[in-house]
Amino acid sequence: MRGAVALLALTAASAAPASPDPLPAASTYVALGSSYAAGARIGAPAPSTPVRCGQTVNNYPRLVAARLHLDLVDASCGGATTEHLLHRWDELPAQLDHLTPATRLVTVTIGGNDVHLVADLARAECVPPREGSATRCDRPPAPTAAEWARLERNLTRVARAVHRRAPRAQLAFVGYLDMLPARPCASIPYDAAALARARATFRRLARLTAAVARRERATLLRAGALSRGHDSCSAEPYAVGHSDTGASWHPTAAGHAAVATALVRLLDATIGRPHAPRSASRLMSSKG
Repeated sequence: MRGAVALLALTAASAAPASPDPLPAASTYVALGSSYAAGARIGAPAPSTPVRCGQTVNNYPRLVAARLHLDLVDASCGGATTEHLLHRWDELPAQLDHLTPATRLVTVTIGGNDVHLVADLARAECVPPREGSATRCDRPPAPTAAEWARLERNLTRVARAVHRRAPRAQLAFVGYLDMLPARPCASIPYDAAALARARATFRRLARLTAAVARRERATLLRAGALSRGHDSCSAEPYAVGHSDTGASWHPTAAGHAAVATALVRLLDATIGRPHAPRSASRLMSSKG
């Protein structure tokens, strides 16, 4: 079953350009995205990176760079929306500004914050009863049609900017790992209605990202498919709900490792291995 899920994640939506150039060792790889790319609280903080971005040494961009012997520029940042890929964010440059004509691989994990995914996942937690009070479950409003439309426009702008700024780069959209089970459990303190709403948001975000990837000649890794059997209630979660130790409503170290493995397999299938091995990848920060 695990092999079938991995195959689905790898083959379901590759819309990459035909016969892309092989990816040599020491090629520049730029990682764009939010905390789901940065690796919030899954390991030691990545050195020489903006503290507020929450990049960690075990995030999937660093694992991919190490395996494929690439020079990584990690621009991912917790809290980022598509606007922060396109435009400056206080002291941080637009994430897209890290691309150059020499860039050969770009990954993008973004969109959840545009539709307040993590914020709403946390808000929807049911509060246990206290001294005679009933269990209270919040009902955050669903993302609006305008928010979904703006997200689709911005994802399209991001893809086109990548192709324009880095014309030789392979662009890969990496979806969001999904921690939601079929039924609530201790780490998913939801009622049935809240769980259904959250699952609907995850599904719509995945569909929208896939549609943009197909239309804009990008490769897509369906991370949601990797999550099957690894939800927050499982023995080996790839993403967790409420947590007292890690980052609530975020991927785990195991999840980042699974994404890295799947992405390397996908890149092997579409653009091939680097030509020559190196002892280690070179990591570059994205200081503003």
